[in-house]
Amino acid sequence: MTYLLACLLVVIWLTVQIKPASAEGRSEYTIYRAGTPIAVDGRLDEPAWVAAPDVGAFVFPWYESGKKEQTVAKMLWDDTHLYVAFICEDAHIWAEHTQRDTSVWKDDTVEVFTAPNPDRPHAYFNIEMNVLGIFLDQFHPKGPGVPVEEEWNGEGIQIKTSIVGTLNDDSDEDLYWILEAAIPFRNFVDVAIHTPPQPGDVWNLGLNRLGGKTNEQYSQWSASQTEKPQFHSPDDFGRVVFSDMASPFWR
Repeated sequence: MTYLLACLLVVIWLTVQIKPASAEGRSEYTIYRAGTPIAVDGRLDEPAWVAAPDVGAFVFPWYESGKKEQTVAKMLWDDTHLYVAFICEDAHIWAEHTQRDTSVWKDDTVEVFTAPNPDRPHAYFNIEMNVLGIFLDQFHPKGPGVPVEEEWNGEGIQIKTSIVGTLNDDSDEDLYWILEAAIPFRNFVDVAIHTPPQPGDVWNLGLNRLGGKTNEQYSQWSASQTEKPQFHSPDDFGRVVFSDMASPFWR
């Protein structure tokens, strides 16, 4: 394990932040530009990732029992991609789905939900990615609960993962897994006001995590206000603003 990666891991156990919130109670985050090239390799050892602030501790809106395993998430952007990284504390890492657009949410999974046009807050995309890097992607132009007329497949999405532990083996305890993704902005061209975003643009965006086979949990960056577990709740997405500056922790 590299020194930089070890530092990132420490954040899982030692960093407990109060997540920034707007007047309406939504979480907020500034996405800084990636000041250095990003290689999507599941390592997160570029200076831009190390310097980027995390979004804050995930919350567990529907918690019932079991260990609340934390997630560290960060985002960056450049002229072509939105970059998202997750470091997931996980004692029992599990995934069985190996085909795109299958039920990956039954595995250890993280998700990016985004409504890239605040004037169309219910037109949203969901990209759900398991610990194997297999993903399900959908577009809901008319909001949650409305049947989708045709299949949507995002283009050029890159995902890499790394695991510190043993996959699908509950006889021991694992440490964590990392997922790093690059999502081309061109996938949002029919919805977003600007593609790529312009500095100062605001998107509604949600980051979620689902548990897996053992110790299944539901956690989020910006909490859904639904009575039962439901991530398809665009009114509860957080808000992100795109900055033209590199991370202030790096400068």
